[in-house]
Amino acid sequence: MSKKSRRRAPSPSGAAQTTPPDVQAAPPPVVAPQPVLEPVAPPRVLIDVTPEPVSEAVLRDLMRDWRRGRATRHLWDMIQDGYVAVLATVMIGAMLVSMVIRAQGAVSACTSASCQSSRTLLPWAALCGVLALTLMVSRIFGPVVASAAEGFWLMEAPIKRARILWGRLVSVMVAAIVTAAVFGGLIAALSGSSWAGVVNWAVAAGLGAGGLTALAAEEQTADRSWVIRTLQWLVGLVGLTALLTVVAVASGWLADAGWFSSSENRFDLIVSVVGAVLLIGAGTLAIMRLDEIRRARLVSGGSLVAGMQGAMYAMDMSLMRDILVERDAVARGHVRPTKGHGTGLAALVYRDAQRLVRFPKQLILLLLSVVVPYAVGALGLGVLSPVISGLVLLTAIVPLLGMMRVLSRTGGLARSFPFTTAQVRTAMMVVPAIAALLWVVAVTPAFAGLGSGTAHLGWTDASIHAGVTGLAGLLGAVRWVTAKPPDYNKPMMQMGGFGAMPPGMIGNLIKGIDIVALVSLPLLFGWSYWISVIIAGISFFVLRGSMNMTDMQAAQEEQKHQLEAAKAEASTGKKKIPPPRR
Repeated sequence: MSKKSRRRAPSPSGAAQTTPPDVQAAPPPVVAPQPVLEPVAPPRVLIDVTPEPVSEAVLRDLMRDWRRGRATRHLWDMIQDGYVAVLATVMIGAMLVSMVIRAQGAVSACTSASCQSSRTLLPWAALCGVLALTLMVSRIFGPVVASAAEGFWLMEAPIKRARILWGRLVSVMVAAIVTAAVFGGLIAALSGSSWAGVVNWAVAAGLGAGGLTALAAEEQTADRSWVIRTLQWLVGLVGLTALLTVVAVASGWLADAGWFSSSENRFDLIVSVVGAVLLIGAGTLAIMRLDEIRRARLVSGGSLVAGMQGAMYAMDMSLMRDILVERDAVARGHVRPTKGHGTGLAALVYRDAQRLVRFPKQLILLLLSVVVPYAVGALGLGVLSPVISGLVLLTAIVPLLGMMRVLSRTGGLARSFPFTTAQVRTAMMVVPAIAALLWVVAVTPAFAGLGSGTAHLGWTDASIHAGVTGLAGLLGAVRWVTAKPPDYNKPMMQMGGFGAMPPGMIGNLIKGIDIVALVSLPLLFGWSYWISVIIAGISFFVLRGSMNMTDMQAAQEEQKHQLEAAKAEASTGKKKIPPPRR
């Protein structure tokens, strides 16, 4: 059948279509229904989105649930396992109580006018010291801080920061009040004040510290720091004036402290009232303006606190100071470089002296430490002067050992010098040793006895006692700076209820203090000063790195290479150059 004769089957449109009889017609294709497209809305920009209100209380409860719900140990478990810490706290508390009772008995024997006047002024100096320290800590850390994670998401949420941060500010103020009250009351008790006077000075220190913390928080909301810095210097100068007045009265230069030491002038009450007014007024204003704190300021203090917590976890006080020094350098920004002089070890000594001239702020603690032996002697506690003055001198000399700290923590930099560790450390101790010698000359009259409340010594014995105290402070500072951090690569040690700890972690708490105690305690017990001199000589031999294991291993390795080179030369007749010393 031809194509023309084919008959077409009718189409759906009515047209005729033909199909072969032997072929079945195919079903029509099934067309899927097309979905109805809705009009697409334009993209939404986050800036144009209206923020939805968030309940800060619910958010705070959620954060607390996350922190507590994912904690592996609770506070009660820590208290049960930390029985050693509880026992140590009880023992330290008993020692403090015993020290206060002994100080009360020793000071009660001091009945002269000069000694009584000095006892009245010493709580003033302690109060100013506590307030200055409160201002410094508040200026460095915050006092209101936030972690980096909170600054990333919490501070960008549509919430009011005041409702999240006010609890932190209140807790910081309460902590400042309690801590300052404890220290102020303890110093007043050690100075021989009555128990009513101890309570008054404790209240004054607590309220004053709380008020200054509230003022620092209010200044933080305005992003200012010059007010707190100025107050810190003023309070420090007042405390230094009080200490110098104590020395002048004990030396007989002033017959009496006059108006400042009169019992009718209640300066502690004035400080308490001013502190309470600042605590209420500045605290309320700071809480109302917490929304104005810049996020960068909050996160900066939070990162510093996190770093300090990490250093405290390792019980490394030196690392904590390194963090603060780095923070101060960042705040300074840049300095003008200066050219050094000399060659060899003399260049290191000159660089230390040059750094001291460029940053004379490091000498402030050293100048303040000169007053301590005079103040201790004025209170009739001259027997304890070697120990107390040695510990204060340790704190004052540590800032002068910056180069030693850097070379102790970076071994690669120290090995780049063509000198041994002992030579480098000895050169870096020259400038601090000169400063300690000047300190010894300045405090020798204090050990000789000034005023009727001190134990009089001959000038020769006084010079020896002052020299031993200076050695104790210097060597203690070197030990504090050069102590090795905990080694986490070595096997852990079981430490009672505290669990496993790396070697050297507990020793970080007493580094420096152990050297001061070993050198100065023979004088405290009335033994021969030669014992202290011998202990100081042994400590100097060890601390200068005369028995440094790294240097000894490097020397042994170099000798081994030289021996191998000599054997190779003898066998082959060709000279073999040994590898350079690493």
